[in-house]
Amino acid sequence: MSLLELAFGHIPARILHAAVELRLADEFTDGPQDHRDLAKRTDTDPAALHRLLRALAGLGVVTQVDADRFELTGTGRQLRADAPDSIRDHVLLHAVPEVWRSWGGLGHSVRTGAPARDPETGRTAAEFTLSEPELAATYHKALADGSRMLAPEIVRAGDFGRFGTVADIGGGDGTLLAAILSAVPGPRGLLYDLPTAMETAPAILGEAGVADRCEIVEGDVFASMPSGADAYVLKNVIHVWDDDKAVVVLRNCRAAMGPGARLLLVETVLPRLSTPDTSAQAQGDLNMLVWSGGRERTEDDFRALLGAAGLSLTTTTEVVPGYHLVEAEPAP
Repeated sequence: MSLLELAFGHIPARILHAAVELRLADEFTDGPQDHRDLAKRTDTDPAALHRLLRALAGLGVVTQVDADRFELTGTGRQLRADAPDSIRDHVLLHAVPEVWRSWGGLGHSVRTGAPARDPETGRTAAEFTLSEPELAATYHKALADGSRMLAPEIVRAGDFGRFGTVADIGGGDGTLLAAILSAVPGPRGLLYDLPTAMETAPAILGEAGVADRCEIVEGDVFASMPSGADAYVLKNVIHVWDDDKAVVVLRNCRAAMGPGARLLLVETVLPRLSTPDTSAQAQGDLNMLVWSGGRERTEDDFRALLGAAGLSLTTTTEVVPGYHLVEAEPAP
C-alpha cells in the first residue's frame, strides 16, 4: 500500500462504518440481493446505496454479481450481528463520532503524552463511551466478541487445569470465564468487575452450563480484589492504563494473591523492533494512547511494571500472533 493510499485510509474505514450503521450485512438473506430491495429494507437512497455496495465490493465485503445484484462474502458475514466471529460491535464502536473524532487529537497526544479529548465534550473516547449506556453496552459486547474468538487459544496456553479457582478480573459478561470453565471441568470460577459490565453475566454463564461453578463479585480493580483464587486472569485490562494506574491495579492483585497464586495477563506484547509485519500492534499502541492514555508494552516493559507491583514475570506464551499470555508470581 502506497503512502497516498494510507493517507486516504479514513475512506475504507468510513465505508465499513456506514455499512454497519445501516445494518446492511444483516439484510442479506440467501443468495444475491438486488440493491433496490436492500434500499427499501434499509430506508436508503437506491442510487447512493448502489455506490456504497460497489465500494464494499472493492473491499471484499460483497461480490457484485451483475449490474444490480450483490452477494455477501464470507468476510462480509463478520459484519452480521449473528455471526459467531462477528466484529460488528468493534466497527460500530469506532464509528461513533466522539470516538472517531478522538483520532483528530493524535498530534496533541504525541505532543503531551496525554489522551485526546473531544473539543465538544472535553472527555476522552473511553470516558465518553463508558458514560453512555447504549454505547457502553456496545463496548462490552465488542470485548466479549474478542474474548469469544480468542478463548480456545487462551485455554490452550493457560493450562487452567492446574488451578482450583480461576478469577477473571475485569471479565465483563463472563464470556472468557465461561469458555475456560466449559473446557476445563476442574476449577471453580470467580467473575469480578463493575456491576454495569456484568449485567448479562448470569445469562452467559447459565447458557454455558457453568453458573453453579462460578461466583459473581462486584467491585473496582482500583479499590481491591477478591482474595483466595489460584489464578488471576486479566484480559485487556492493563493496556487501558498508563504505568502509574496499571501499577495500582497490579498491586491490588498482588495483595489478594496467596503464595502459590499466579497472575495471567492476556495482552498485546510489542516486539522490541517495529516492522511492517507488526504494524497492527504499533497502531494498537497509539489507539490506547488516544483512547485513554493507556499503552501496549514490550516484554521488558511488563517485567518492570510487574516488578514495581511486587510480582515476578515467569513466562510469556504467544496465544495468537501479537497476543500473549504473560504469567507472573509473587516476588520472593
